[in-house]
Amino acid sequence: MARYQVILAYDGTAYHGFQRQALKLTVQAVVEQALRKFGWQGGSIQAAGRTDTGVHAAGQVIAFDLEWKHPLQDLLAALNANLPADVAARSVSVADEKFHPRYYAIARLYRYRIYCQPARDPLLDRYAWQVWPAPALEAMRAAAEFLIGEHDFAAFGNPPRKGGSTIRTVTVARWRNLQPGGPEDQALDFEIAANGFLNRMVRRLVYLQVNVGQGGQRPEVVSEYLESPAHKMVDGQAPPQGLTLLEVSYRR
Repeated sequence: MARYQVILAYDGTAYHGFQRQALKLTVQAVVEQALRKFGWQGGSIQAAGRTDTGVHAAGQVIAFDLEWKHPLQDLLAALNANLPADVAARSVSVADEKFHPRYYAIARLYRYRIYCQPARDPLLDRYAWQVWPAPALEAMRAAAEFLIGEHDFAAFGNPPRKGGSTIRTVTVARWRNLQPGGPEDQALDFEIAANGFLNRMVRRLVYLQVNVGQGGQRPEVVSEYLESPAHKMVDGQAPPQGLTLLEVSYRR
């Protein structure tokens, strides 16, 4: 028996989030169903994060114990042969027997994508948020600068566990223009890395920054929310389909 660490990618469109739920299709449920087809008898796999309904992942990390006497490449192939088309195992490795993908993580990197066009684009809508009028990129970059460092993010989300801390340390917060040689602000990515995230935190941060970019508020409003943890929570959030968990980092 060994503990295996798997990097998982999935299109979250059809799923009610990662975590298993009664009577609802989730990513965890289909992964566990696939594992049982070749001998897994565990009660529950472990995961680095519980992505919400409609949220995607390119670097979700899961772990499970399994009696497997074949090469790792065969385990990867067996997983992918039994997973649905919108879920894939990208890599498999043997982990320490005590490894837990959530509690051992030191950082997570998320990306939120928007596209700026007056008309909806069905080919983009599955993975991005249509925003119009186009927000000012420099204003959103100015707002993002306030996020770097250790802050109380209570205005942007609730802790995963009741009574948990709302203080998080952000190491990366940046907006990128995906078409620097094309029309300004037609497609933009927001990337954010931190030692942990509150529920819906990234989506509220994006919502507020887009509002800043469209002239609704000043960039300094981000700092005002962070400096006043008793301030009411941001009253809007970006839709889920623009959000992707890109990577989970661990100490080497």
